[in-house]
Amino acid sequence: MPITTCVFDAYGTLFDVGAAARQAAAEPDFAAIKEDWMALAEHWRQKQLSYSWLRAVTGAHTDFWEVTENGLDWALEKTGHAGDLELRERLLALYWELQAYREVPEMLTRLKAAGLNTAILSNGSPEMLEGAVRSAGIEGVLDVSLSVQTVGIFKPDARVYDLVGGHFGCDKSEVLFVSSNGWDAAAATGYGFTTAWVDRAGDPMDRLPWSPAHVLTDLTGVPALAGV
Repeated sequence: MPITTCVFDAYGTLFDVGAAARQAAAEPDFAAIKEDWMALAEHWRQKQLSYSWLRAVTGAHTDFWEVTENGLDWALEKTGHAGDLELRERLLALYWELQAYREVPEMLTRLKAAGLNTAILSNGSPEMLEGAVRSAGIEGVLDVSLSVQTVGIFKPDARVYDLVGGHFGCDKSEVLFVSSNGWDAAAATGYGFTTAWVDRAGDPMDRLPWSPAHVLTDLTGVPALAGV
């Protein structure tokens, strides 16, 4: 069946998760992270993901904002900035203002102009997603932001991917799912979606039972995959 619905992971896929640390490092008040902001951002992201997986497998679900705070606290301690409360507050504030990657608005506009459904499917809470979408200025080219908060478990649980069909009434074969997380794209492949992994960093493919159908370096190729 042709693709009718294009669904995107949010953080790291549409929105640049490194932007908060990069912005803070450029501000005079937070020169302390000028040299190690990249390591801080990487630790933050990895712990954010790790804590979501651990909470999923142990049944200890919580709001994604708490996971984000926990990941940052670990990263600050790891990089020697645990006592800098002003830095912590600034980084968390900037996370609500993440910008989209530069190709995102045009890409989504092309999909909508072609009559396709467009959506976010994310671990993020509804409030976090609303803030990111508004900050990036892409409200008009997204139909809906679907949050795991509806089902009370993080990706890659199948109940999360079920949200797409539940909202749009579409078959799995009609969905193109795009994620910058290789494990997410792989799990969505196993679920039955057509998938694209956005490998911006040139990382190796995860060793999992499934592989993404497509590998991209950014999102500019998504419309072609959707038949646009």
